[in-house]
Amino acid sequence: MAGFRGGYGGFGGGGNQMQNLMRQAQKMQEEMKKAQEELDEITVTGTSGGGLVKVTMNAKKIVSEVNIDPNAVDTEDLTMLEDLLVAALNDGYKKADEEYTKKMGAFGGLGF
Repeated sequence: MAGFRGGYGGFGGGGNQMQNLMRQAQKMQEEMKKAQEELDEITVTGTSGGGLVKVTMNAKKIVSEVNIDPNAVDTEDLTMLEDLLVAALNDGYKKADEEYTKKMGAFGGLGF
């Protein structure tokens, strides 16, 4: 067979390209796993009411702590405290999303 150079599927060396692609995919998967682990370690604090309510969470939005200043507690107006808590959670979620995007944005939404 004149002109046949062998290789993968007759395309000459295609096997090496496939191996390189597989190595790159594996490396990206390892980097993504590391970034996901780092998200567990990043903490953000959402606040509201000028710091009367603080909610601490990691970048995966797992809440670890809630602090409420006693000045935020008015038994006659618990709705205000509830609103402050929701605002602090939303602030924390926004900050967690920003941290998540910093770490995971490079992977373009890929999920392994």
